[in-house]
Amino acid sequence: MMNLFDLSGKAAIVTGASTGLGQGMALGLAEAGADLVLVDYVSSDETAEEIRKLGRKAVVVVANLMTIDPIPSIIEKTISEFGKVDILVNNAGIIRRTPAIDFSEKDWDEVMAINAKTVFFFAQAAARDMMKRKYGKIINIASLLAFQGGILVPSYAASKGAVAQITKAMANEWAVHGLNINAIAPGYMATNNTKALRDDPVRSKAILDRIPAGRWGLPSDLKGAAIFLASAASDYVNGHVLVVDGGWLAR
Repeated sequence: MMNLFDLSGKAAIVTGASTGLGQGMALGLAEAGADLVLVDYVSSDETAEEIRKLGRKAVVVVANLMTIDPIPSIIEKTISEFGKVDILVNNAGIIRRTPAIDFSEKDWDEVMAINAKTVFFFAQAAARDMMKRKYGKIINIASLLAFQGGILVPSYAASKGAVAQITKAMANEWAVHGLNINAIAPGYMATNNTKALRDDPVRSKAILDRIPAGRWGLPSDLKGAAIFLASAASDYVNGHVLVVDGGWLAR
């Protein structure tokens, strides 16, 4: 049974891998046996060091994914190092907090660029290699705000709604080519993106009061979901948005 979750010999790209959720998922994939290409706008050396301690290979790529320009070279680098792209985790993203009435075009465009446009075109580039072998696992990182509107984050909510729909649209076309395209929708996680919320005692309490698990999620809480969607265990799962939220949506 555990062979279903074995990622030995698989090559994975994880974006936003230097810290937070990306780091947690990258470590999970490595623990399951995958080798990694770690992409972020800053160095992911800390993540790479932990992966190498596990006996897996790790390649660090520093790239600004606010544009799609770096994507071809990242795919080429992965193929050069590992011969293929088996797994893509589209995790890189940003958030901007401003009341909707005051939200700027710049903040709208930048959030949509990295959270939605880059997600699609990175998946497209990876899929072109995956289709050659009729095998590939693409995991897009959505959010609870794929289902809800949120407060003070209109572009983030729009972008994560787009991620959910992009995931389904790609699955509709690419499943026949042997690809699995799914998404993870994390709940309220203890990362840099939620620091402002966690530092606000009123908002933090309101959030924790609604989470049945009674705590903020941790990057390690996404390991299992990422391994499942990256492995043979999910071979008949396609176009799904897997919520990992401590029960938030159930309440």
